[in-house]
Amino acid sequence: MSPALRLAAAYAWRLIVVGVAVYALFAGLGRFHLVAVAVFLGLVLTALLRPVADLLSRRLPRPAAVAIGMLGSLLLFLAVLYLVGEGVAGEWPTLRREFGGGVARIERWLESPPFRVRPDALSDLQERIGRFLSSHRTTVISTALTGADRAVEVLTAAALALFCSVFFIHSGDRMWRWFRGQLPLRLRRPVERAGTAAWTAFTGYTRGIVLVAATNAVLVGIALFVLGVPLAMPLALLEFFAAFVPLIGSPVALAVAAVVALATQGPWIAAIVVLLIVVIGQIEGHVLHPLVMSWAVRLHPVVVALSVVSGSIAAGVLGAVVAVPLVSVVWAVYGVLRKPPPPPPP
Repeated sequence: MSPALRLAAAYAWRLIVVGVAVYALFAGLGRFHLVAVAVFLGLVLTALLRPVADLLSRRLPRPAAVAIGMLGSLLLFLAVLYLVGEGVAGEWPTLRREFGGGVARIERWLESPPFRVRPDALSDLQERIGRFLSSHRTTVISTALTGADRAVEVLTAAALALFCSVFFIHSGDRMWRWFRGQLPLRLRRPVERAGTAAWTAFTGYTRGIVLVAATNAVLVGIALFVLGVPLAMPLALLEFFAAFVPLIGSPVALAVAAVVALATQGPWIAAIVVLLIVVIGQIEGHVLHPLVMSWAVRLHPVVVALSVVSGSIAAGVLGAVVAVPLVSVVWAVYGVLRKPPPPPPP
């Protein structure tokens, strides 16, 4: 057997083993997806709130510091939701009237050059949508009930995530030392190095993506408010959460904002919002990500894109959110373990 063929065979069986391990990991996470989601969210909250608890613990007992940090963040989140709800409720009558006039303007715009859509085509489309909803009423109801089940799962995962994050923030170091102490002596140093690298990469990515998402949301909110687009705050909040899906989340959220602008303010304001998509995408890709993500492992944009697409195929939106931090952690652990360990202290 030639050396090249022998080398290819050696790498092939290793890749097969890695592929089987990854498939088994995702299969296990799929069966216990609720627990996996809760632990992931708990780690995210820990990465964000651990510095706050450490700062408060300099003046307060550790349990009180953790409680104040958790309650303060929860109250801040509920206050944002309350402000968004108040904004939607206050703008709803005006928004409904503007949407009615906006739909009529869009229809006239589509009927004029260069589109020249027939007027009866638009009315037929509205009638078909109405007939579809009437004939598939059972499907709509079952989908709503499924959505209610999903809501219960979301609340359960959120409660479990809060429960886990409380203990991670309060005594995560002791939990990690206990786990490391159960391992054989020869594995403790490599596991310690790998764990430190993994947590550094995860916290760096989490804090970085939150800062990027907050910056995008502030820019979008200010721009939509200046342009007079309704629901500026809810659309900015949508941009914040969408930014957690790299590369594709922000454009999708801004596309929703463009549709709202088109229906309420006309095509020129919508065109400005589309231009805003390009500008914010450039700021995010060339300024924010290189600057902020230097805290974590730097990944090539091709790797990020492949990770997002693969994660969305494997587990939908949740997979797209989890894929990049997971790849960052794996790459950080690989980079640490492939280097020789530092000599023990004298």
